[in-house]
This record gives sequence, C-alpha cells and structure tokens, in this order.
Amino acid sequence: MKEFSKDRRLLDGLARNDFQDAETIYRENFGLVQNFVLQNNGSYDDARDIFQEAMVVLYEKSRDPQFELTCQIKTYLYSICRRLWLKRLQQQSRYGTPVENFEETVPVEEEITAKEQLDADFETMDVAMRSLGEPCKSLLEAFYIQKKQMVEIAEEFGYTNADNAKNQKYKCLMRLKKLFFAQYKQR
Repeated sequence: MKEFSKDRRLLDGLARNDFQDAETIYRENFGLVQNFVLQNNGSYDDARDIFQEAMVVLYEKSRDPQFELTCQIKTYLYSICRRLWLKRLQQQSRYGTPVENFEETVPVEEEITAKEQLDADFETMDVAMRSLGEPCKSLLEAFYIQKKQMVEIAEEFGYTNADNAKNQKYKCLMRLKKLFFAQYKQR
C-alpha cells in the first residue's frame, strides 16, 4: 500500500512536470530496463532510447484524468519497455521468427522480483566483503576480480608458494561465506 501511495505521488508530480519526481522515476527504474535490454541483444543507448519512449507514454498517461495506475510504476514502465524492445527486435529481424504473444513469454512480475532479489544478494555480498577485513579482502579481489594467478598472489602477499596462497584463499572464502549468510539471514 505504501509503495502505491509513493507511486501515485510520483505520477502526480510527473503530470505537473515536476523535475524531481521525473528524475526519481528515472533513477529508480532505468537499471531494470537497462539490464533487460542488455541481456536481449541491446546496448546502453538502446536502453536509454526505449526508456525515454516509455517515460513519454507514462507522462502522457499521467496527464489523462481517466488513467488509473493498477500496478507499481516500475511494473508499468518495465512492461512498456519490454514490449517496445521486443517489437524493435522483431523489426530489426534479430529474432528468426516473429514472437507471438511475447507478453506471455516471461511474466513481468517474476522477472522484476528475480532482479530485485539479485540486487539484494549483491548488496549483501558487498556488505560481507566490506566487513571481511585485510588481507582476505585484497586476496579475494586479486583472484576473482583482477584474475591474478596463484603464483602472482603468493608473491604479492608474501606467501612461500602458490599452495599456501591457495589455502589462505580458501580460508578467506569460507570466512566471506559465513559473513554473507549471517547478513542474508538478517534480511
């Protein structure tokens, strides 16, 4: 109920040409659309174009007194963007055959929920990484993010050989896992 009242306020602000409300809608919803477009043969610019088109539709609807929003703004925008993007893909013949009833292909609510869950998991992992401490944090970043070899890590962190570095990495990974699940259970 709280989310719908916030959405109603944002929609009213959009209808009044309130820049801050339009910016809030953009900031809170563009990432979801961007991920969808990027995962479906699009680019960042494609995502921006599609989102702008959807914002125009939302703006026009917000000014129509007969319009009644029956879902969250993010669901409404996402479904518009999804429809526009799939239509554009059909026009560009990126799909081998036309997509019939594409709104039934992947239920929008399920996709949004999955994306929100993934974002929450990434945030939980970020909190766990920040509370991990040194040298574990740097060691895991060197291996997983910087893609360094164990020999290189052993040398950089002062371990006698790659096997010792590998054992330390395992211990750090177990500590990170413990921190992650402790945070995860608190959500």
